Amino acid sequence: MLTTPLIDLHHKLGARLVEFAGWEMPILYTSIGDEHRQTRASGSLFDVSHMGRIWFTGDDVVAFLERLCTRRVHDMAVGQCRYSLVCNEEGGVRDDVLLYRLDEARFMLVVNAANREKLLEHFGSVQGNLRLSWEDRTQATCMVAVQGPRAMDIVATACPEATSLKRYRFIHHDIANVSALVSRTGYTGEDGVEAIFPAENAEETLTALLDHVDLRAPGAPIKGCGLGARDTLRLEAGMPLYGHELGEHIPAYFCGIDFAINLDKAEAGPGEACIGHDALSTQKRDGVATKIVGLRLSGKRTARQGMAVLEESRRVGEIASACVAPTVGGPIATAFVESSLADQLGAVVNIDAGGRMLSSEIVRLPFYKRS
Repeated sequence: MLTTPLIDLHHKLGARLVEFAGWEMPILYTSIGDEHRQTRASGSLFDVSHMGRIWFTGDDVVAFLERLCTRRVHDMAVGQCRYSLVCNEEGGVRDDVLLYRLDEARFMLVVNAANREKLLEHFGSVQGNLRLSWEDRTQATCMVAVQGPRAMDIVATACPEATSLKRYRFIHHDIANVSALVSRTGYTGEDGVEAIFPAENAEETLTALLDHVDLRAPGAPIKGCGLGARDTLRLEAGMPLYGHELGEHIPAYFCGIDFAINLDKAEAGPGEACIGHDALSTQKRDGVATKIVGLRLSGKRTARQGMAVLEESRRVGEIASACVAPTVGGPIATAFVESSLADQLGAVVNIDAGGRMLSSEIVRLPFYKRS
């Protein structure tokens, strides 16, 4: 297994480590519920170094990324990042990514850990005769997320400019004499930043970024948070996860993130149509058979991915993600259901839990939104 530059820190904090997408990662330090509530109430540190980080440069880099990504690229400002999809020819999702414009001819793409190798192979087939190169710097860098209501107060000491950043903007800033990229992004539904810096001496850089907060101290404003709570946090915030709400065989317009698809970019400027454009256009024109919805379950038992959603005895959908949500105070789920049901807020549907039916109500996403 690969290890992140912060593996020693995880051992010091007593993390329970598991294999995830080929990496040894902390699933939790104390409990998923405690870490979830810590993030919502104060703040948490997430090691997300397992996510792929690829740098692109060259004369044709914009044209390449227009082909690769469903979002417009040519009109991005330097210092801006955009959430996008990478689709296949059938209009399914190869991955959901975050694209950063470093300067006029340099970009960085952050991809899901499980899809990094697949995408690195895909880049060669997309390139054609375009003049550009790319470099995978995943193992040469460290990436962390600091999320929560107090996150910005903590990082302001080391990086005061971060507090004035708009969402999906980033800066380069020296932290403890190390150049770091700091962005106003995250995947928890809370405010905060994500920071990327060299893997060498990563723990020292992180300590400076967190203003020397002792992560082990009782009542610390920032504490370590693992992948378990990261999943419950993103689900409460209605954020899709690859392999659940997104996938190669799930049409992109089924996923409820239409904002991430710009079908008109070839006509709106010097951009090129993305891979899968024709299939995506057909999805949009003909409408979609199923849509993603939120479900609030009665009782205490949660659902699992793949369970059938029933209206009376008729199958009308399937669970995508589910958990017991600490902030919401009970079990929640996302599900793909027939489009005719998707807007029927308050409608009651059942979930087949294998010999037992779980009653649930269709609700608006997200389940949680910070004040």
